[in-house]
Amino acid sequence: MTVTLSTCLQTQPSDMRQMLGNIASACKVISNAVARAALSGAQGDAGSGNIQGEEQKKLDIISNDIMLNWAGACGHFSAMASEELDTIVQCNPQGRYLLVFDPLDGSSNVDVNISVGSIFSILRAPEQTPTEADFLQAGRQQIAAGYALYGSSTMLVITTGTGVQGFTLDREIGEFILTHPELTIPSDTREFAINASNSRFWEAPVARYIDECVAGKSGPRGENFNMRWVASMVAEVHRILIRGGVFLYPKDSAKQNGKLRLLYEANPMAMIVEQAGGASSTGQQLTLDVQPSQLHQRVPVMLGSKNEIARLIRYHE
Repeated sequence: MTVTLSTCLQTQPSDMRQMLGNIASACKVISNAVARAALSGAQGDAGSGNIQGEEQKKLDIISNDIMLNWAGACGHFSAMASEELDTIVQCNPQGRYLLVFDPLDGSSNVDVNISVGSIFSILRAPEQTPTEADFLQAGRQQIAAGYALYGSSTMLVITTGTGVQGFTLDREIGEFILTHPELTIPSDTREFAINASNSRFWEAPVARYIDECVAGKSGPRGENFNMRWVASMVAEVHRILIRGGVFLYPKDSAKQNGKLRLLYEANPMAMIVEQAGGASSTGQQLTLDVQPSQLHQRVPVMLGSKNEIARLIRYHE
């Protein structure tokens, strides 16, 4: 029996159904924009930068506008924050929720046809007009999170705090179909993902962990490990959800605060990973326990199979 996203959302309150339904629609449109980028002239740099000083791609801007328009149309968001915008966007004053999103994670991969995605997080809004301070909620306060993966197929993975469900877009009928119910991450793994070109900057706990993995059966772990690196967080996390593993973008001497954004990337992915039975840490504390201090704050990220993250945490103590 085919089960659609709409069917799965029937157990949710009407406002959650509408919010996730509109976000899903936005992801369908973004998926099409990504697929047609070479044909529509949407590849390459936009000639502008975001607040983090990163060069924006044309598709970053296109995807950002799509998400703002579709999510805003549901009427339940009082404000939104995007990785691509300097400050928040006010929406419906009567809205009871806040949306935080990265419209196109890994966008530098578009031109070489490697998987990219969108990441989002839903928070509760204050009764008064939201300010930036109202977005600075610890990850534990998220009420839903998810991502879309634009790869060989388009997938939408979501959690509302009771497990993780994966849906695949059936382009013939234009619907997301439940294909990966109750995703879970194995507690143990023999696969890790890290940008090895940064090894000269790593702190001792990370260097120790990777050295032990690379040493293989002759090393202290007594097991052979495989290394993966896509340079797209959505793709990295999705692989972990499907077959286990760990993803690391740690603090190092070159990036003292890490690279990934807490609100737009780390928190939603940490919620998904924890709901799937995995774990996520900065090395100093669980990601979802970090109290944000800035809208575009960066944090170190280590997430994936629970027992490997526990080992990394011990190495940091």
